[in-house]
Amino acid sequence: MPRRTAPLLLTLTLVLLSAGARAATWTEGVQYVRIVPPQATSVPHGKVEVLEVFSYGCPACNAFQPVMEKLRHALPANAQLAFLPAAFNPGEDWPMFQRAFFAAQALGVAERAHQAMFDAVWKTGELGITQPGTNRLKNPLPSIADAARFYARVAGVDPQKFLAMANSFGVDSKMRAADAQIVAMHVDSTPTLVVNGKYRVIRDELKGDDELIELVRYLVGRESGG
Repeated sequence: MPRRTAPLLLTLTLVLLSAGARAATWTEGVQYVRIVPPQATSVPHGKVEVLEVFSYGCPACNAFQPVMEKLRHALPANAQLAFLPAAFNPGEDWPMFQRAFFAAQALGVAERAHQAMFDAVWKTGELGITQPGTNRLKNPLPSIADAARFYARVAGVDPQKFLAMANSFGVDSKMRAADAQIVAMHVDSTPTLVVNGKYRVIRDELKGDDELIELVRYLVGRESGG
């Protein structure tokens, strides 16, 4: 072979060996667990779902958003992010935020208002759950009517239309289904990542954000036949 190709082949070999060595370090039951039975996904056929179980009322989820954005750009073309709001912390308004997300999703504005909703809770305080400058919970906590006003401002949704959707049978059904799915996936904290309804990532066993992204890419590859 021509001599000039040798360095390129050596580099490629080292990259492949490195990837294989890293894949060998992932252990089912340690860095991730298999979900039995697998859960249905919400992405189009042919896509691998990377699901974040989250809440707008969760401070750890708010802090995790830069990682989610980094993950978004690191995923292969056949993978797609999805979001499932949890409601298991009613004392901090999570059921209201869950209802608001599903209403916004039904109206087609959830994705583009996603970061703005986190900001309204944790930066501007528009939908904050704590008293400014303290850790004391507000009384009353933000209501679904407050969320309707937020979506009117951010996404131009008529507040009455938003409230009608938020209180609809369809949204009630999605909330019950989300609660059941979260139990079935054995998710008891947020944020939690689930790949294709089959693998729940154990973030406590990972050393940092880069390792988390690498593991998710590995699991996506498994689901892609790679």
